[in-house]
Amino acid sequence: MKITLFSANQFERKYIEQANAGRHELLYVPTYLTPETAILAKDSDAVAIFVNDNGSAEVLQQLHEYGVRYVACRSAGFNHVDLQVAEELGLKVANVPEYSPYSVAEHTVALMLALNRKLVKAHSRVRDLNFSLEGLTGFDMHGKTVGIIGAGIIGGKVAKILNGFGCHLLGFDLHPNEELTERYGMEYTDLDELCRRSDIITLHAPLNKHTHHLVNRERIGKMKKGVMLINTSRGGLVDTVAVIDGLKKGYIAYLGLDVYEEEKGLFFEDHSDGILQDDVIARLLTFPNVLITSHQAFLTDSALKNIADTTFYNLNCWVDGTKSKYELT
Repeated sequence: MKITLFSANQFERKYIEQANAGRHELLYVPTYLTPETAILAKDSDAVAIFVNDNGSAEVLQQLHEYGVRYVACRSAGFNHVDLQVAEELGLKVANVPEYSPYSVAEHTVALMLALNRKLVKAHSRVRDLNFSLEGLTGFDMHGKTVGIIGAGIIGGKVAKILNGFGCHLLGFDLHPNEELTERYGMEYTDLDELCRRSDIITLHAPLNKHTHHLVNRERIGKMKKGVMLINTSRGGLVDTVAVIDGLKKGYIAYLGLDVYEEEKGLFFEDHSDGILQDDVIARLLTFPNVLITSHQAFLTDSALKNIADTTFYNLNCWVDGTKSKYELT
């Protein structure tokens, strides 16, 4: 099978080669899959795409015309792929539903701790030989109320870690997991109450038409003043302009983001020699109480290995004529 891998990053190639084990012909394309780049997959049997690749109806139709029959998502999210059109075209689509929930959960808590204890500011001071402690006061995580929006696999791992800190946990999920209540004392509630009571709110929900801009101006107004907001899930869950307003007015005292709704073309690339064209994220970067990482929560050796292994499990199933258990169409 010939496979074109779009958005192919150098950091994942070792794991891809190991998972492939020389079985398939691989074409690495470092650019995004778009209507303009789809032709690079011509005569390929499959494409393997990443989170910011374009899997719209237009692109899928192009891929089908070029001979592609399989689409393997190297991610848990698949909101960037038009599954209805894929099914109509007879394209098989699969994802990697679970690669390492620990990687994202641990990064989530790392953002909380770094913001709380002002580690970036402290590190910068010490490098300048400034050993003053003024302005570096944090708070005990113990006893704080943390609202987890989306208490699935990753949210559950976050709950486990925070339970160890002695946090009181509130959860919102369409399908409450009673095990989280039994093990960690999670109290399920509605979104409004979660916002009112939480000192820290962390997002772990999928992105769809129901969750788009889940955090908006109205919901921010219901949050406890001085809240910490963390998003390591999907950028589109947050109305970034509304969050900036919340930061300016002091409603949001800490913001940690690993994802951004306009991250395509920005994250995963080096723009250090250019001019930042995104005025929204440029404004975010001016706040001393904002910490942004560029979609790296998943980036551990275990996660990269699992992503590659599951991606090639899906591809091998298709080439062997069997059904993958992770098929979406």
